[in-house]
Amino acid sequence: MRVARFAAVLTAALGSSFVISAAAKLPALSDEAKAKAAEAAAKTAWSDKVASFQLCKAMNKAATNYQTAMKQAGKTAATPIDTPACADPGPYASPTAASAPAAPTPTAAAATAAAAPKK
Repeated sequence: MRVARFAAVLTAALGSSFVISAAAKLPALSDEAKAKAAEAAAKTAWSDKVASFQLCKAMNKAATNYQTAMKQAGKTAATPIDTPACADPGPYASPTAASAPAAPTPTAAAATAAAAPKK
């Protein structure tokens, strides 16, 4: 029994050391992979904000329904606690699209030179 347990522990220790050494030799992430990871993190953060917004709206609706049901029943309900307003996160906007440089705009001198009639 002890030999089997020792063998299992030894096998697990050796296996984990091989996994750790293999993971240590992985190449660094490319810029494209880093950009995808940043995009995924931003989208996850936005999804969390949307979920919080939806939860806030649902809690407000439930509180309103409770207050009206108590009034209709002729009972006094506890006074509602003031909470911050629900903040709508708006539509998802990619951070990489926002940080990408826009197309160069012509300067005023170039625009007037292009608009001048050619001789």
